[in-house]
Amino acid sequence: IQIARCFEATRQRCCRLEQDGRQAREQLARVEAERAALEVKLKHARNQVEVEMKKRHRAEAELEKQERTLQLVFDSLMREPWSSGVLSEEQRSVLCALASRCPGTTLVPGRRLSAVNESCQSLLSHSDISFDRTEDDVVRS
Repeated sequence: IQIARCFEATRQRCCRLEQDGRQAREQLARVEAERAALEVKLKHARNQVEVEMKKRHRAEAELEKQERTLQLVFDSLMREPWSSGVLSEEQRSVLCALASRCPGTTLVPGRRLSAVNESCQSLLSHSDISFDRTEDDVVRS
């Protein structure tokens, strides 16, 4: 009778372990599916950030080009001897006043014309974003 009780206790423990194993496999499948979905979202987010960074670089290059053009026009208007006949003294003084009051309106290399106040660095600056893809290369078993 004692041997039968031990066998029954062992059988019940095996049944519990088998049930625990099934639950663990089901949980693993759910977590793997969630991980796969999150990896897809991460891939899309990385691609979007890359696209936005390219757009930003193109916009910054265009901005610098426009600033150089603006500076050339400003310099030409302010310094050329023939401009004294084109611009009145009032117009020249207005241009000088604008140049001195709004330092962002004249081009200094590396300075920006912007409607956005960039005096404070963004907490999520594009230069802080890391594209370490080493985790993508991990071999999964």
